[in-house]
Formats: sequence, structure tokens, C-alpha cells
Amino acid sequence: MNQSIGYSTGFGSCVCGDSLKLLRELADNSIDLVLTSPPFALQRKKAYGNEDQTEYVEWLCQFGKLVYRKLKENGSFVIDIGGAYEKGRPTYSLYQFKTLIRFCDEIGFFLAQPFYWHNPSALPAPIEWVNKRKIRAKTSVNTLWWLCKSPYCQSDITQVLTPYSNRMQRLLEKPEEFIKEDGTVRPSGHVLGKTSWEKNNGGAIPPNLLQIPNSESNSQYLRYCKRLGVKGHPARFPAALPEFFIKMLTHENDMVVDIFGGSNTTGMVAERLGRRWKTFELSQEYVASSIFRFVGSVEEAKISYDTILAGGFIELNQRKREPA
Repeated sequence: MNQSIGYSTGFGSCVCGDSLKLLRELADNSIDLVLTSPPFALQRKKAYGNEDQTEYVEWLCQFGKLVYRKLKENGSFVIDIGGAYEKGRPTYSLYQFKTLIRFCDEIGFFLAQPFYWHNPSALPAPIEWVNKRKIRAKTSVNTLWWLCKSPYCQSDITQVLTPYSNRMQRLLEKPEEFIKEDGTVRPSGHVLGKTSWEKNNGGAIPPNLLQIPNSESNSQYLRYCKRLGVKGHPARFPAALPEFFIKMLTHENDMVVDIFGGSNTTGMVAERLGRRWKTFELSQEYVASSIFRFVGSVEEAKISYDTILAGGFIELNQRKREPA
């Protein structure tokens, strides 16, 4: 495919093409974060394309090898991989774990930490085992492997602190209400004194379980899709998911890349946070509709969409635009 199909903004670009080819053209050791969600190895073929389970691990390793070369030494690779059942029976496929082992043992990645994304708004699935036979619970958690080239990759958890609970806030303000004069002994034997709560760090350390509903219904992207009669990408992840990792693993002007761009949620968030970004997507239609996140009106969305579908490239030329 022609690389000139797509669009650019002040911070990044979304290009229609084969990620394997486009990745090879980037300089080695040039990317701070690759954050992506590849098509899952589901049994049924989806409109956005997905590989057969038997070939999935080998297919994904092609990308893993290239990502490893292109990452900076302190860079990270965060990959969202959903689980899948084996064909014809209610047992889970091990493909995501086989992929992880290959990435680490053969390619050279370190597993910095597994993260788990819980989508409380997930629908009951798979239908056969959950809805019909009712012998399995619904799947509502995706695994995200946070991989890195170095065990001490760039990371700052203070950028993603969560708000203190009301009780914790009260404890910080009035520790004497909770801590005895001579200290409070924990079950572990550790003694907590009042000085243990003198410092307000601005929030609590988040867990590696991210509870983020995937219930987007009225974003600019979806509104423009509806207005123009365009089918939106069916497997979008919520903006809060890439936002967490971009904040934690990169600084302003760092380079963020999504190799399976879809509706370009990653690029949108990177733009908003002042990171440079590149998105690769094989489907020309998905590239065309993803520009809806960056344009200023439905009229501009229509013109841009038609231009990209016709094989054109659009330069938006606006930095720090507020995407939707």
C-alpha cells in the first residue's frame, strides 16, 4: 500500500499500510513506547481481521522482533491481548502465554509487570458457554503484558496516582484519630506511628488491575461516524487505557507508536498529552474514519474521510489540538 495514504497532525501521523514494512523503515532504538492491541486469536473471523489460533503466536512474533529493534534501550512495549476459548470446547487457549514466553525467551524482552484490564461493562461472552449452556462466567478481563528491553526501563508511577479515599484523606489530615500515641501494631508486627502519615504524596499508588468501562457512546468519533453513515471500528479500547501507560512510561515529546491502530485511540491520547506519535493501520477505511478524532466539524470530517478513501494524505497542521 502507498504510504502517502493517511493524515498528520502537529505531533504525529496515521498511515495506511503493513506494520511490518512501516516498522522496518523506522530507525533502530528510536521509539519510547509501543502501545497496541492486535487482533485477538478468536475462533470466528472478525471484520477487522484476526489470525487463526494455530498460527497466531508465530504471526505476532514477527512484530515482536521488529519492535524490540526499534525500541530505545529504556523503552517499553505494552500489548493488550484478550483471551480466547479453544475451538469446540469450554477450555481456554494458551496462545497469549505462549506469546509471552516466546517474546521473553527468544526475542529478549523482560516482563516488567502484567496488568489486567477489567471492563465492568463487558457483555456476557462467549455465547455458547456463558449464555446458552451457562457453564462459564463471562470474560471481562484482558491481559496487558508490559514488556521492556531493560529491567530498569523508563517509568514513573507518580504520574498515574489515584485519588485518596475519603478515609485515607482523613488519616492524612488527622492521624491522631487512627494511630495510637505509642503506635499501632500491624498483624505483620510492623509499628505504625503518626509520622508514617505526615506526607501527602498527592494520591495512592495504583494497582495493576485497571478497572475501566468500555462504554463509549457519544464521543466525537462515534457522532461523526453516525452522521456520515460510517461504521466505526468494532474493537476500540477506552482512552483511559492508553492514557495510563503513556503517562507512566513516557515524557512530553517522546515517541509513541501503535502498530495496530484501529480507530487511533492511542494517537489521539498521545496528541493530547504532547507526545509525538505514529499509528499504522492496514485498513484504509479505518484510517479514514479515525481522522474524525482530530477534525473540527462534520463537514471537515466528510471531506477528510473521502480524501483518504480516494488515496490522499491530509496535513492537519495543528499542534496541541484538543481531540475528541
